Amino acid sequence: MKCLVAVLAAGKGTRMKSDLPKVLHQASGRALLDFVLDIGQGVAEADHIVVVVGHRADCVSDHVKDRGVLTALQEPQLGTGDALRVAMEAAPDGDIVVVLSGDVPLLRQTTVDRLVDSVEKGAEAVVLTAVLAEPGAYGRVVRGPGGGVLAIIEAKDADAETLLLNEVNAGVYAFRRRSLEQALASLKPDNAQGEYYLTDVIRWLTRRILPVAAAILDDPDEMQGVNTREDLHRVEQVLASRAKAVESW
Repeated sequence: MKCLVAVLAAGKGTRMKSDLPKVLHQASGRALLDFVLDIGQGVAEADHIVVVVGHRADCVSDHVKDRGVLTALQEPQLGTGDALRVAMEAAPDGDIVVVLSGDVPLLRQTTVDRLVDSVEKGAEAVVLTAVLAEPGAYGRVVRGPGGGVLAIIEAKDADAETLLLNEVNAGVYAFRRRSLEQALASLKPDNAQGEYYLTDVIRWLTRRILPVAAAILDDPDEMQGVNTREDLHRVEQVLASRAKAVESW
C-alpha cells in the first residue's frame, strides 16, 4: 500500500516567545521539522508528503522546498482535523495516511513503521499512545471492554473520571484513507476550543464498528513535543544521549 504523510506544522508556538515558527527552532543543529521529515521519507516518497503551514507560511515553505515535499496552507487555523483535511486536499493518492506533528523530533522510524504495518494488516486506524504517571494536559485514551480504542478525549473536554486515565494520545496516527475522508467530512467543532479535532475521527470509526488499534510507546520520550524553551532543552538532552549511546556502541 502506498503511504501519504501529513506533517502538521501550522502553529505559531506562542510559548516559544519567538517570531520564528516553532518547527524551525533547532535541536542539535537541525530544525525540528527536519527530524520529522526524515521519518516521513522513511515511509513515503517526497511527493507524497504534505507539510501543512500557517504561521510564517512562506518561511516554513522556503525551508522545505529543497526536499521536494508538498506544502498546503491552513488559513484560518481551525484545529488538527481541519489541518489534515487541508493536507489531503493538496495530496495525491495514498492508501494509508500517516499523521505526524512537525515539532516531535524524538520519534523513531521503527515506531511509525509499526503503525503502517498494523493498518496494512487490517486496522482501520492506529493511534500511538503512551502510559504516563502524570498525564497532565494530554488527551486520554478510552478503551472498551475488549481492549480496543473507543475514543480519545481531550483533557479540556474530559470529565473527572476520564482524567484519571493514564494512557494518553501521542498525536501520531495511521489511517486507511477511504474511511478517514468520510470521517473528516463529518467533523463538527463541538468542543471547548471550537475546533475540528482529529481525535474525533477515532470516535466516528469506532461507532461504525471499524477496528482502531493502539500502539503503546516503550519510550515515552518519543512523543515529546516542543512548546517551550524548556521542552527544547529536554529534546536536546535526549538527542545528545542517543548520539553518545551510538558512539559507544
